[in-house]
Amino acid sequence: MLVLSRKKNEKIVIGDDVVVTVLEIRGDQIQLGISAPREIPIHRMEVYESIKKVTEEAARSTTDSIEELRKMRKKGDDPEE
Repeated sequence: MLVLSRKKNEKIVIGDDVVVTVLEIRGDQIQLGISAPREIPIHRMEVYESIKKVTEEAARSTTDSIEELRKMRKKGDDPEE
C-alpha cells in the first residue's frame, strides 16, 4: 500500500485518467473529489463489497437453477415433453 500525505486542494494521480483531490479536512474526516472517466466505476468500499456479494449470490443462484434443470432432464421430467 502506498501511503501519501496531502493537504487541502492537493491531488494525486492514478494512472493517466484518475485524479483524487483533497477538498476538505474536518476533524477526522476528509472529503475527497475523484475525477475519472465514466466507464471507471467508483464506489465506497462498503458499497463495492455489497455489490460484489449480491453479484456472487445471483451467479450462484443461476448456477444452482441450471443444475436443477439438468437433473430434471436426466430424470425424464422435462417440462417440454
